[in-house]
Amino acid sequence: MQEADVSARSRAPAEVEQAIAAFLRGLIAADYSMRTIKASATDLGQFASFLGERGVDRPSAVTRADVSDFAAALAEPGSNGALPLPSPYARSTVARKLSVVRSFLGFCEDNGLLDASPGAGVRSPRVPRRLPQVLTPGQTADLLDTMGADKPLEMRDRALFELIYSSGLRCQEVLDLQLRDINLGAREVRVKGKGRKVRVIPVGEVALDALERYLREGRSRLMKDAAQDDHVFLSRTGHPLSSSDVRRRLARYLARAGAPRGTSPHTLRHSFATHLLEGGADLRVIQEMLGHSSLRTTQVYTHVSAAHLRRAYRKAHPRA
Repeated sequence: MQEADVSARSRAPAEVEQAIAAFLRGLIAADYSMRTIKASATDLGQFASFLGERGVDRPSAVTRADVSDFAAALAEPGSNGALPLPSPYARSTVARKLSVVRSFLGFCEDNGLLDASPGAGVRSPRVPRRLPQVLTPGQTADLLDTMGADKPLEMRDRALFELIYSSGLRCQEVLDLQLRDINLGAREVRVKGKGRKVRVIPVGEVALDALERYLREGRSRLMKDAAQDDHVFLSRTGHPLSSSDVRRRLARYLARAGAPRGTSPHTLRHSFATHLLEGGADLRVIQEMLGHSSLRTTQVYTHVSAAHLRRAYRKAHPRA
């Protein structure tokens, strides 16, 4: 894989590579996550290699056809230029890569490297909208109640998953939390989400109790030395918890609770939004709490709620 990356960089035009490096430095300066920066570097490396194969040697020479053909080559390897792919990318992945390319070309336009972004009119492939999986309030309670609260790891897990469900956090958001982000007195957490946008979210009483106990009794027993960083959730070895750790720990509790297959940490976030909506919360309030930049993204939960109501109707009505 590394050899392929080196080969791709060797085919990339120098001026395009320089523009990509400047774009990535901008992401770093804007405090984007390392995961986002690495993914953007990979996506733009593919785009630069594609341009090199077509003889496009500078940003100002990129055309709309180049962008469209790049998207087509991702979806159908071997078409419209050489991209050494073992198999086609999923539509959602193509859409993500195309979004990065558009952002990069917009950056080039803003910095005078081209007159107008050729990516502006290129449409992403249509991605079928799937309704997110959600748990019922009873299933959520059963899952969370399987988590003990006596051992340090149990206290940590209970606090972590209660917090995800209570405040609708993404898995990475809860893992990035530091001690200074938690205000127990005000019953709220300060979260840095996608695009490094900061939002302040209330924490429910049950989650607050679990969090207080973990911080008071559990976290200190996981720390290996006083000089460690201030991440709230620590691993058994005293290091910041990883997303793979979270998935592995959740799998244990899912088996105990008999939760539906496919349940993930993100399922708790979806359940948070759906339960709020069903409880009468305003959609725009839910949008703010989830950190969605567009209300359209949040509106998927209206469909989930409607599906829930239909199931309840069919189950309860004598002539349904």
